[in-house]
Amino acid sequence: MSGAVWRASRAAVKRRRVQTIVIGLVVFCSTTTVLLALAVISAARAPFDDAFEAERGSHVTALFDPAKASAEQLAATAHRPGVEAAAGPFDQAVVTIPADWVGRPPGPLALVGRPDPAADPVDRVRILAGRWATAPGEVVVNNPAGGAAERFVGTSLTTSTGVKLTVVGFATDMSQSSGGWVTPEQAAALHPTARQMLYRFTDAATEQQLTTSLADATEGLPKDAVESGQSYLVLKQAFSAGADAYLPLMTVFGVLGLIVAALIVGNVVSGAVISGYRHIGVLKSIGFTPRQVVTVYLTMVSVPAVVGTVLGTAAGWVAATPILQAAFSGISTGTAAIEPAGWLPVATLVSVPLLVALAALGPASRTHRLSAAQAISAGSAPRAGRGLKVQRRLGGTRLPRAVSLGLGQPFARPARTALTMAAIVLGVVTVTVTTGVSSTLARTMGVSDGTTHIDVQTKAFSENKTAPRLTPEQTEAMLHAIPGAERVSVRGLVRLGIVGQPQLVFANFYGGDDMVDHRRLDVVKGRSATGLNEIEAGPAFLAQHGVKLGDRLTLVLDGRQTTVTLVGEEVEGNANAISSNAATRAQLTPDPHVVEYDVRLAAGADAAAYRKAVAAADPSLSPSIVTPGSAGPVVAIKTFSTTFSVLLSVVAALGVFNTLLLTIRERRRDLGMLKSIGMTPRQVVAMTITSVAWQGVASGIIGIPLGILAHRLIVENVAIIDFPESTIDVWGAPLLAALALAGVAIAVLGALVPARSAARLPIAEVLHNE
Repeated sequence: MSGAVWRASRAAVKRRRVQTIVIGLVVFCSTTTVLLALAVISAARAPFDDAFEAERGSHVTALFDPAKASAEQLAATAHRPGVEAAAGPFDQAVVTIPADWVGRPPGPLALVGRPDPAADPVDRVRILAGRWATAPGEVVVNNPAGGAAERFVGTSLTTSTGVKLTVVGFATDMSQSSGGWVTPEQAAALHPTARQMLYRFTDAATEQQLTTSLADATEGLPKDAVESGQSYLVLKQAFSAGADAYLPLMTVFGVLGLIVAALIVGNVVSGAVISGYRHIGVLKSIGFTPRQVVTVYLTMVSVPAVVGTVLGTAAGWVAATPILQAAFSGISTGTAAIEPAGWLPVATLVSVPLLVALAALGPASRTHRLSAAQAISAGSAPRAGRGLKVQRRLGGTRLPRAVSLGLGQPFARPARTALTMAAIVLGVVTVTVTTGVSSTLARTMGVSDGTTHIDVQTKAFSENKTAPRLTPEQTEAMLHAIPGAERVSVRGLVRLGIVGQPQLVFANFYGGDDMVDHRRLDVVKGRSATGLNEIEAGPAFLAQHGVKLGDRLTLVLDGRQTTVTLVGEEVEGNANAISSNAATRAQLTPDPHVVEYDVRLAAGADAAAYRKAVAAADPSLSPSIVTPGSAGPVVAIKTFSTTFSVLLSVVAALGVFNTLLLTIRERRRDLGMLKSIGMTPRQVVAMTITSVAWQGVASGIIGIPLGILAHRLIVENVAIIDFPESTIDVWGAPLLAALALAGVAIAVLGALVPARSAARLPIAEVLHNE
């Protein structure tokens, strides 16, 4: 009998082609959304752990004062209780590179003397290009971000003290323990200021355990011998920080996609059961058992669901890699592989069809309870309709007949109407969330003053290798002198060290008219770093370096030091970047290290003419026009959000489409009678659209507040961005008015084709068949 069940199921799929296509499309869109969400969630965690264990990463990278702890004393710490393995001690020297080198700005470079990249039991170093340093005068540069490093192999670096080092290779390690590696002999010749030990501990799950383990390992050493200790948990947090910004949004989209799919599949199967009573009765009368009838309807749903899942999994898998690359861009994590987890396709291929089958089981089980006689009579007898009383009351109003009939139709099937409205509500929630998130991020990352800017990059950061004609001071004066300039700000960039911190940081020093430019991040806590020896940084920097507002840090550059105060927290920012001003930079170096100028144009200024004048004045400069909303991240975010919004809105519209098709099929006789007594095709269309338009209005009233709440929950839980209230409160009257039409738009979009189909029903054929 299983063959008969399959033949009946296959016939049902062919007979209900529209419902089959609807289910397939809904499952396709939902599967794609879910797989992308799971890809980001899994990538935020698994790759770092896997790579860290494979490369034997260091739980703590500790620096010691060589004047207070000898190499023999440090080597003995490797055998202390709780130490699983250790490497070192290695001499560490900090040199200063005074000019741009291998595509990086000038600044200090921490070099560690290490004889072999992989012989030690902790922190194996992976060669990316070239080879390991085997002789004095050679250096291997840590290049965690990857990139085209091969072209720099063989180039030379000259330190501020005149020592020349040849770059023989590029490498990376999970512990990010150094800026580069040299031979032990070369490290000793560079006058090391610290000794490095790399530890793996048996108890290393929390910061408290790491602190205790390091204290136990260094017990007995002279006081203050430990200068600093970098925890691997900090690196892990930095690794997942970029993806964490995506997680709330992706999770919301994934959950919404699954809920909408379940609602619509349940609605499709429920409608198929109700409209197919006669078919159910026939199946039972020819010997199909109740279980076999249920199986027929479940199979009818499962076939397109499986096809939609396979195609959706393939589409999501293709899209996952570029999305993950965007989510983890700029993260320094050694050998961690950023790619979708291999189990994701299997998970979606198994779980999504199962979810669809569970959603269909409830409506399909109704066929189990009907006898053959009940099913055949229910399918052939005309139905009075549970919405008759509502329709009579609406008929007594002064509304046009087509409108009153349309308003009353949904009450005939309240359960079906509820499922359809739920799908529209979720569509409105999706549109509201994506609109809110896009607006918030656009305000955060876009041109905040609403004016046109000219972004002028110097040779340091552009592909233009022409020698500059002007000095930084002359360039600033020239930008002021060109007609149309209103304000000119300057950004200098260097890499510098922080006393007690093993990692170097990028420092942006702003000067000029405003000490800001259109891309400088807003301060959400504290105040801007406009005073001498003041800095600001993002939440990722605060978390990674364990500091808070009011803390004092000592910056080191080219042998000079200055102590600064952290006075402001930016909206977001790189975990290894700070911002300050030109006066603070002058405490460390007289060279402004200018990489970029920002010119704010006056109202009505000719941006194209200004850009052309800058290029003519100094061909080494690379000017570009920046208008409000044209920033690359803003465009990417809007594209990303719009794609998911369209996907889920289409799914919701398909739910409306399917509901109306079922309703029209059930009411063919009623429609034929209405047309026979004078209802025109236009009135039929108006009646059909009215039946769902009011549901769109009600869905907007329900969905917009839910979407606003979801938007706030998302932006307040993005780990690496602290949004100010001005960027969260984006709900102006024009935007709310536009969102109020979203539910109506989804409903009407799904209703247009069924409405036109109802208007074209031939009267004679319908009444003859009845």
